Amino acid sequence: MFAYTANQAKTNFGQFLDAVQREPVRVTKRDRTVAVMVAAQDYEAMRVFYANRLQQTLFVNAEQANLSEEEANALLAD
Repeated sequence: MFAYTANQAKTNFGQFLDAVQREPVRVTKRDRTVAVMVAAQDYEAMRVFYANRLQQTLFVNAEQANLSEEEANALLAD
């Protein structure tokens, strides 16, 4: 994984964005990781993955809690 300081990311933003398209890029500030930048398509894939995982967990727990499918879906609504 590439790493940029916050200042490098700001100064070389175009290059930074190009690097993000290839793989996640760690952003550091004062030798601490403060962020990780990912391509939009990777972010969307992660969001869908975690939403599906949450949905599966909720439906399993909903059955145990005697929630209807409608109640479980209401809990998942954005």
